[in-house]
Order: sequence, then structure tokens, then C-alpha cells
Amino acid sequence: MREKEFLPAVRDRLGIEQLNDMQLKMMASASEPRDIILLSPTGSGKTLAFTLPVMKLLKPSTGRVQCVVIAPSRELVVQIAGVMREVASGMRVIALYGGHKVEDEVNSLKVVPDVIVATPGRLLDHAVRRNVDLLPVRILVLDEFDKSLELGFEEEMGKLARRMKNVSRFILTSATRADVLPEFLNLTNPVTFDFVGANEDLKERMRIHRVDTDSKDKLESLLMLLHNVNTEETPRKTIVFVNHRESAERVYEFLSRRHVDCTLYHGALDQRERETAVALFNSGSRPVLVATDLAARGLDIEKVKSVIHYHQPLTPEAYTHRNGRTARVDETGDIYILVGPDEGIKEFVEIDDTFETDPSRKSNLRSGFITLYIGGGKKEKVSRGDILGFLIKECGADASTVGKINVYDHYSLVTIKENEASSLLAASVGKKLKGEKRKITPLK
Repeated sequence: MREKEFLPAVRDRLGIEQLNDMQLKMMASASEPRDIILLSPTGSGKTLAFTLPVMKLLKPSTGRVQCVVIAPSRELVVQIAGVMREVASGMRVIALYGGHKVEDEVNSLKVVPDVIVATPGRLLDHAVRRNVDLLPVRILVLDEFDKSLELGFEEEMGKLARRMKNVSRFILTSATRADVLPEFLNLTNPVTFDFVGANEDLKERMRIHRVDTDSKDKLESLLMLLHNVNTEETPRKTIVFVNHRESAERVYEFLSRRHVDCTLYHGALDQRERETAVALFNSGSRPVLVATDLAARGLDIEKVKSVIHYHQPLTPEAYTHRNGRTARVDETGDIYILVGPDEGIKEFVEIDDTFETDPSRKSNLRSGFITLYIGGGKKEKVSRGDILGFLIKECGADASTVGKINVYDHYSLVTIKENEASSLLAASVGKKLKGEKRKITPLK
């Protein structure tokens, strides 16, 4: 594709007026017959950076798959596919990942896409079942390839690579430097773009605070910290990181009982539960996210003001990625390390100061918003515009009371002001959305 075909979409659909240096260099690299390794910190625009050369390398649709992007998590797959769809005017981009209906994916593959974004296992399954032919693929992108190797995807990715014998351009990305490249790749004179250290002002925008606790059980200290860091009328978006799923459940249940609007995110949740957690957090309906390191990468999460390490991370890489959830692009953020008695600070953790909490301080930790579930989504041809129009015209809602609208395959989520919920739900009874009566309930 020519730049004049996709760059207007970057501006008009993504709202990006000017590309950063990394994105410009990546786009220019498409003109050179060399494979690319991109090292770039979280939140720097990496997805768009590798999307731009892919767009330049794509040819007019031929009824064959031209490009495959492999990512280690379903959330990252969804995020990448969303960006590529906005930019790839006239090209068909589909996402393949576990956790939703295989039948929907099989149907979407009946019209051969130009670009597939997928997790390794799901793509391999479709290839083995002959739902998709990977032999014509010319461009292979491995996003966060270091994480893929860490999670044990190397065997699956090796099998996929052997099915893509005609790949002539590899693009590998990572937010951290990797000592080893995947053995199944045969890179041709690769060029490395290293932007890991390019974000020089990050330390000025991110402050790291030590918070000492009196007990090994940090729950009360965590609650006190949340009351202290929230100094405004609306709670700030905060991610509380823990090391284990069981700990995440325990922290979440404690905060919920203490009337903190929070949500939960870890690998044992199913796809809908994870999608819902991210939607609730992003919309501000639940401004505190309790999560394992699964949330440290790949999620499209906006404007996180605080990261709290309830447990110190196990590796420097995990520490980097957790902190990368805040102070993104030009924003500022605060990192808090909860330190129990007799607990040392990991050698890779650098502290700027000690944060003293005031036990008497009480802040508002309720958002004032709730989220509604609507039984209809993309597969039922329901759009954001349909939902907003329904709420305003049929239910009498004021547009200012409606927040984020997320539309998934078979359901949608809408954030509204809590004090408007009862009247809106009552007005929706018996009304039709896109020609059908649909289930509309508050999300528990």
C-alpha cells in the first residue's frame, strides 16, 4: 500500500497528528530488504510502529493471507487487530484467539483475510484443521517475542513458521532486550531499532515511593494507601499488582467488602470475564484493578495514574512492564512499593522517596458509575451508534450521562451515571434495539 492510502487513517481514526521518531524509522525501514528487530518500551506506540511497515508492504488483496501477526495473549491480539483495522483501509484484518466461539472464527475465515492477528495455539489449530492456508504468507510479525518464549510458545511458533515457508520479511518486537532469538527463525541481516533507552524523560514523569507496612498481611495498609493517594473527588485509576491468582482473589474480595469500586484480572478468568474487567477499569466504573502480571503487558488501558506493587515482582522484566502501565507517552504517574516488616527491596527496584500514609484520611473510592450489560454485539450487527441512539431516543437518557460503550461479538457494555440507572432501565423495558428486545441488566 502507498502511504497516502493509510496515513490519513492514522490521523483521522487514531487521532495521531504526528508520528514519533520510532514510527517514522519503522515506516522507512519497509523500503529496505532486511528483517527488523524493534526494542521499545511499553506505551511508546509500538503497535503502530510495526503496523506502518506492514501497511507499506501489503499488496492489493489477492484472496490469500499476506501477513500474520503473532502475539502471546488474547488481549494483545485484540488490541493489535483494532489498530490495524483502523489503519488498513480496504484490507481485511481478523483476530483469532482462545476464549470465544470457534464457529465465529471459522465463518470469518471463509472470506480470506489479508492480515491475521492471532495467538500461536489458536492459529496453529486453524491451520491443522485446514481452515486457513498459511503458505502464501509473506510478512510475519512476532510481537513481544520474548514473552512468547517465556510462556512456552516456542514449539507452537516453530510449527507455524514451518507452515509459512514463503515469508520474506520478519518483524520482531519486544519491550525488553532478549539474549536469545527464537531458534526457528532464519533472519536475513536483521536491523535492530533500539528505543528502550529513548524515553529519557520517563524518570521525571514517574515517581517511585516506598510505603512501609506494620504487618506481613498488607491488606489494611493497601486500603490506607488508596485513601491517601486519592485526593480528588473522583478516584484515580490504580492497578494493584500481586504475584499469584489466589492473592488477587483475596485482595479483590477485601477491597470489595470495604466499598472500593474495584475489579479483578488474572489468567484463570474466562475471556468474557477478562474483557469485562478491562472495560470496567477503562471506563472508570471500577477505577481499581487488582491483577497478576498478566495485566502488565498487552492491555489497552488508558490514563493509569498509580501502580501499587502489593507484592514486589519476581523479575526485573516484570517490574519494568508493571511500571509501564502508568506514565505513558506524556503523562505522569506514581509507583508505590508496599514493604512489609523484615522485607528487603529487590535489587532492581530504585526508590525515589518514602511515602507516609495518614491513617485518619478517608477518601471517596466509589466511582459514581455503573456498567450495563446488553445482550447483543457485533455478530448481531449492533454498533456503538445503535446503542447510544437507543439510550437517548428510546430510553430518554441524556448523552452526558452515558460513558464508554464497548461492543463485543455477542454482547455490549455501557457505562452510565449511577443515579440515572434505575430510570433508564425502567424506560428500556419492552423497547427494541436494532429491531429486537434485548436483555439489559446492571453488571454485577
